[in-house]
Amino acid sequence: MTDTRTPAQQLQQIARLWPDLTDALSAPTHHSWPPVELRGYLNAMEHMDRVEAAALRALERSPEQLGARPVPISLRVHDTMRAVEAALLDTADRIARSVQRPPQQPPAPAHSAAARTRGERLVWQDRARRIEAARRDACDPRRWQPQHGRTAIRAALWLSGRADGRSGPFRMLSATENQHLARVAAGALGRVESALDLADQRRELTAEHPCQCGGTIEMYGGAGARPVARCKGCGAIWSEAGVVAA
Repeated sequence: MTDTRTPAQQLQQIARLWPDLTDALSAPTHHSWPPVELRGYLNAMEHMDRVEAAALRALERSPEQLGARPVPISLRVHDTMRAVEAALLDTADRIARSVQRPPQQPPAPAHSAAARTRGERLVWQDRARRIEAARRDACDPRRWQPQHGRTAIRAALWLSGRADGRSGPFRMLSATENQHLARVAAGALGRVESALDLADQRRELTAEHPCQCGGTIEMYGGAGARPVARCKGCGAIWSEAGVVAA
């Protein structure tokens, strides 16, 4: 199903779902897509299931992977968070360098420390206003500050603002920049929703694992739906409970 959400909405959804990813990090699951439980009913893949599950359990419980932790973590969720955060931060850095206006420059240092005439006082007042304006511009919270707050949530929300064309010390994104940001947003959200099992998923098994009739087996599920498999040749259907129809 086509995702009709705008890039800005997709980026906002990433920010909303990020705490759920953090929670899922310390609650590891051993499923993958296609689901291990369903694939267990496909005889050609039973052995692979056992090997895959054992390997994943060993990795998730190995303290050498990510340092010692009081509880095992989900490497699947960890890898998703690391990849998505890196993509968002890199995109924010690149877009900021391209579209963000440099901060206003404050006036040069004054030669005199005191104003002796009304004219000099007016000059000093104007200089003070320009200094304050430059300070506010440099500290504008709408700016992307690479040295501060480098988190996935902040990057997603900042990029959402650029995708929406919100006002600030920026120019509008070009068509090329909009297209690039749209690809990043869709890809990142897809990975997040997949890690949390929120996305519709559909995949064909490899040619090495056909149905008994020789047809290709297609699996689909996710987004709260129970995973099922269907042979595109004979129409046989499998669920976690076994063969539904043949």
